[in-house]
Amino acid sequence: MNQITYKLNTSIQPSELSHVFTESGIRRPADDLPRLKRMIENSDILISAWIETELVGIARAITDYSYCCYLSDLAVIKKYQSFGIGKELVRLLQEQLSEEVALILLSAPNAMEYYPHIGFEKIDNGFKVARKR
Repeated sequence: MNQITYKLNTSIQPSELSHVFTESGIRRPADDLPRLKRMIENSDILISAWIETELVGIARAITDYSYCCYLSDLAVIKKYQSFGIGKELVRLLQEQLSEEVALILLSAPNAMEYYPHIGFEKIDNGFKVARKR
């Protein structure tokens, strides 16, 4: 495999994000490019993984840099999974945060076993109001 380059807050196109979402298996509105554009523009931290000019992974987060950070997307194209890219994306994200900031996320049911392996602790006290679309 070619060398992976990680970038902080570099410009990415909605079509590139759509490709990662589609090829990673993550459930996101990959066909709604205007919505993906807003998701990119309104992120506080965007860590991207590249092989040459191909976007192969993404960690997208929203934070106040003081108390909490929500990791809204962690996605790696399937053929590049199991190479530590997701773990490195999370590590690089944590480098942008102080020790007083909690990193939180919502996991897909099939990814529940993954997150403890990269430093997350499972919690049972949480609630959400589901989006309508």
